[in-house]
Amino acid sequence: MSTLFRRSTAMMAIVGLVAACAGGGSTPTPPASTAAPTTASVQSANPSPTSAPVTLTYFTFSAAPDHLKDLAKIVAAFEAKYPNITVNVQTAAYADYFTKLQTDFAAGSAPDTFETDYGNFVGYADAGSLLDLSTVSANDSTFSAAAYYPKAFSAFQYKGKSYALPESFSDVVLFYNKDLFDKAGLAYPTANWTWFDEITAAQKLTDSAKGIWGDDQPISFFEFFKVLDQNGGSFFNADNTQATFNSAAGVTAAQWLIDKVNKYKVMPTAAQMGSQNDEAMFKAGKLAMWHSGIWEFTPMAQTTFKWDIQIEPGNVQKAAHFFANGVAASAKTAHPAEAWEWLKFMSASSDSVTTRVDSSWELPAVADQSLFASYLTQTPPANRKAVFDSLANVALQPIIPQESQMQDIVNKALQQAQLGQSSVQDALNSAAQQVNALLK
Repeated sequence: MSTLFRRSTAMMAIVGLVAACAGGGSTPTPPASTAAPTTASVQSANPSPTSAPVTLTYFTFSAAPDHLKDLAKIVAAFEAKYPNITVNVQTAAYADYFTKLQTDFAAGSAPDTFETDYGNFVGYADAGSLLDLSTVSANDSTFSAAAYYPKAFSAFQYKGKSYALPESFSDVVLFYNKDLFDKAGLAYPTANWTWFDEITAAQKLTDSAKGIWGDDQPISFFEFFKVLDQNGGSFFNADNTQATFNSAAGVTAAQWLIDKVNKYKVMPTAAQMGSQNDEAMFKAGKLAMWHSGIWEFTPMAQTTFKWDIQIEPGNVQKAAHFFANGVAASAKTAHPAEAWEWLKFMSASSDSVTTRVDSSWELPAVADQSLFASYLTQTPPANRKAVFDSLANVALQPIIPQESQMQDIVNKALQQAQLGQSSVQDALNSAAQQVNALLK
């Protein structure tokens, strides 16, 4: 994924992993009418599948288009272990995925199992749409939560119960075009870079007449809460009862994003990008630096120029996105036992873990650090260590039940400030007031 909005989510500090991955865009709220799982449906989730033929549906956004063959490999291994179970894979682009999932739930045709990210997980768990996995796992002697990094496992719990298993994680790093740096005679970004270092290099790398831009970082909710953290600010107060992103630190953070376009002119406007998105521009050699996620390693593998990655620069401190996906089952699935086996297999089986690591399809959120040795030796990029170094300081996505409304409010405020329709301070003050109303 690589659009104006980045994948969302939350926590971790690896060298033992955590979980929270996803993409950008608004987070739909599951239909309030979705019934919570009944006691009978939960108790029927015997962890031993029957021998009768069963077809499970699995809905995913992360596999297409680059990892459909990898998913097929995992499915084949699962079906070989459980010959009576057929997994019917359904896919949708992230931008459309949760809208379709919400529609399916409302229509009573939700998939048996599906992928979710942390930001959307909370809404579906709160609506009672997900199968309670706590009871299932308690009756399964083959299951151990210790297979997952503890923070990853707890990230997909809600009100003390487990409703999804952590499947994968990814984070955002600073991509850079080594050829453009070499041409400009500039040293490559280091782990010690600050905002000042980034903007200084970006100005020297920008040649708008030739369509070359020094930097790209979307002016969006997802980037804002991260740079706010990098500037030492907080999105909410300590008990999450009041928005604080309109502080002096918040104004400076928002201004930092906006100034890249309006003041320093090192980042292309939408008009200057034309029909190309940021992914296409970096791949075409038009961006010297690009803030994006490790899911872009595969699409960028065939570029005609040399590139690498580094942890993102900070200001007061370092902070990096951490995104994670989990796999869940519908509370109304007719096959809870078989669904449970698939969730376990998809999230932590050796087949799934090996396939993900070998293909750079995000990374499994498992506790065994030795499983990542081969990942670190793959190129490009050469500096894959930055993927894990970034997790030393993680900016957690602020989550509330009205997540989509909050994201829309902040995005509109940032847009108004960028277009000069309001000062940054006034735009954030208005946005904070609206978000506070959601918290009441």
